[in-house]
Amino acid sequence: MTVIAFDVNETLLDLRALDPLFADTFDDPGSRGQWFAQMLQVAFVGGLTGQYVDFTTAQHAALSMLADRLGKPLPPERATAIVEAMSALPPHAEVPAALARLREAGFTMVALTNSVQSVAEAQLRYAGLGELFNAAISADSVRRLKPAPEPYHAVAQRFGVEPSEVRLVAAHAWDVSGALAAGCRAALVRRPGVVAIPLGAQPDIVGPTLTEVADRIIAAR
Repeated sequence: MTVIAFDVNETLLDLRALDPLFADTFDDPGSRGQWFAQMLQVAFVGGLTGQYVDFTTAQHAALSMLADRLGKPLPPERATAIVEAMSALPPHAEVPAALARLREAGFTMVALTNSVQSVAEAQLRYAGLGELFNAAISADSVRRLKPAPEPYHAVAQRFGVEPSEVRLVAAHAWDVSGALAAGCRAALVRRPGVVAIPLGAQPDIVGPTLTEVADRIIAAR
């Protein structure tokens, strides 16, 4: 059995849908990218210092930090609206068809995300992708966020396979590196601006969209 574990945010779902909210809130069209990077930093620092921070809490903290940095007011209701909008993101255009091809090819399909379980399920439901997956697993269930090894190993344990039988698909270099370090295989979706970390093990499949990545996964089975 080969289990394919898909990252969700940015890999499957298009965060550009949040840009109007960020532009309206911060008068800066690039602020969404700044926020997401800050959110990852907050979450990862929590993990590295032994003070676990779930993704939703990290998102709120990063919004507060961004508002402070830009000198913009951030009413609580606006912060809540932005975080809640993470549950209502569209998929990238090629994603539904690419996922359907992989499922039809007989792969076991898992959504593996750092988002909390309720958000993960809401995201897949809103995007119309839920029925394409055998399971949705949140890193919150093991209280360690990717790229720590525990979330990847949780996928292997869920389906009774070795980590080497799990392939992560992600548009984040840090996620790919985490999966490889955990003993999994990995494929990198090179969405605009994405490059692999040039240190350590490298993904054996790389493609510009999920369509090309799916083609190569099927060809390599």
